[in-house]
Amino acid sequence: MSQTAAAQSETAPPPHVVTFERSPKRIRVRFNGETIADTVRGLILFERGLIPVYYFPIDDVRMDLLTPTTHSTHCPFKGDASYWTVTVGDRSAENAVWSYPEPIAEVPELKGHVAFYWNKMDQWLEEDEEVFVHARDPHKRIDVVYSERPVQVILGGETVAESRRALFLFETGLPTRYYLPAEDVRRDLLAPTESQSACPYKGTASYWTATVGGTEYADIVWCYRDPLPEVGRVKDYLCFYNENVDEIRIDGEPELKPRTHWSKD
Repeated sequence: MSQTAAAQSETAPPPHVVTFERSPKRIRVRFNGETIADTVRGLILFERGLIPVYYFPIDDVRMDLLTPTTHSTHCPFKGDASYWTVTVGDRSAENAVWSYPEPIAEVPELKGHVAFYWNKMDQWLEEDEEVFVHARDPHKRIDVVYSERPVQVILGGETVAESRRALFLFETGLPTRYYLPAEDVRRDLLAPTESQSACPYKGTASYWTATVGGTEYADIVWCYRDPLPEVGRVKDYLCFYNENVDEIRIDGEPELKPRTHWSKD
């Protein structure tokens, strides 16, 4: 391989990959009090750079509650999609369901399956537990580990948190997060906001803005008041965005600042 070709191969973006797995879980979708889909034969679609998506066999979907529309979209990696509107009683969700009647040859698994826009439905269940935000990735792992290593958070040139009782949260594909007991954080610098975010693996987060030296750092701290059972240990612990503080020091050494879509600089 020439040097030019080698350089191009090193900088070329990774190929776009679409893969599927059978889900062993019972998956249900509800809208306006009706179960629209109920399957133990669902597919999980994994597509590079996107969240996982459940696809349901048409036989496990209440097609009598779906009306086809003229809307269509094209995906170069899956084919041409057709859409349906869901109507139950006095409510409708327009173009909330799609399928690929004739998927491209690389993804034959899609034929005979439909998918739903998550936020257009009222409720999603895996077995008999509600799931939020999007389908959970079975390959994603979260570990919450207690550590007595000293953690120090620097913001605006000041130490705003310092603890030897932190919980380190390791989540596949994300920076390590350091959850600190509220008593080890300068709460006098924090003001609660109305912001919230939802995570299918952890629950709903509440936020605080920090003010240090007259500068506001909006929604830079969060916690889970009522976390999902899998991460119940982080309940009421506070966490700072690694990306947006001056630095986080572990054992007195500054951590490399990660860059994510939450970074503000």
